[in-house]
Amino acid sequence: MNLILLDAEDFVSEHVAELHGARLAHVREIHGASVGDTLRVGRLGGQLGEARVTQIDADVLRLDVELNQSAPEPLQVTLVAALPRPPSLRKVLQQATAMGVKRFVFMGARRVEKSYWQSHALEPDEIRRQLWLGLEQARDTLLPEVTFRRRFRPFVEDELARATAGGDRVLAAHPGAASACPRALSDPITLVVGPEGGFVPFEVELLSASGAELVGLGDRILRVETAVVALLARLAP
Repeated sequence: MNLILLDAEDFVSEHVAELHGARLAHVREIHGASVGDTLRVGRLGGQLGEARVTQIDADVLRLDVELNQSAPEPLQVTLVAALPRPPSLRKVLQQATAMGVKRFVFMGARRVEKSYWQSHALEPDEIRRQLWLGLEQARDTLLPEVTFRRRFRPFVEDELARATAGGDRVLAAHPGAASACPRALSDPITLVVGPEGGFVPFEVELLSASGAELVGLGDRILRVETAVVALLARLAP
């Protein structure tokens, strides 16, 4: 991990934190830390900084913590995605979080299998774990928001249409779209990504009618997690 992320429960006093379990094992086995070493840390929802190891053994890692740096600026992109296969969902959550996304919406679509909605990957603890890993990778502390909308049409006709009517820019990524995905946008964007193979024609028509702009990355059919990273990389300022 590039950052040891500390929750409020880890602090035993204002500047002292104690870790146990998997994070203790990681610091001992991967970092090879010993008393006196300095580690990169951040407080969930707060600042970044450094921590000096004052105790480390089989039971506890004790840290003197000094936080004095701001978290990175969020990416001004709301990611809306048709719910992918569970392994892809984990990758999307982790990788998009590392790239700075702070709001996810996962929705139903014609090509979304019903069984995906019963997956263990949707359980709150599992979602939080993937977000946490993304934050640690990118040295970030601000946990994203994740919501679900099982019904495609009401979401598009109500929420997306309302957003575009209010002046928000919505980009819907679809294979073979005539317009290429734009680059380096600084204004807030809602990015809509379909299932592998893209949206069915009815869904494309509904997105267009809602005011979404159809954009693409060419004719290749990409895995969802690959397409998300490629699109976010283009949109990042």
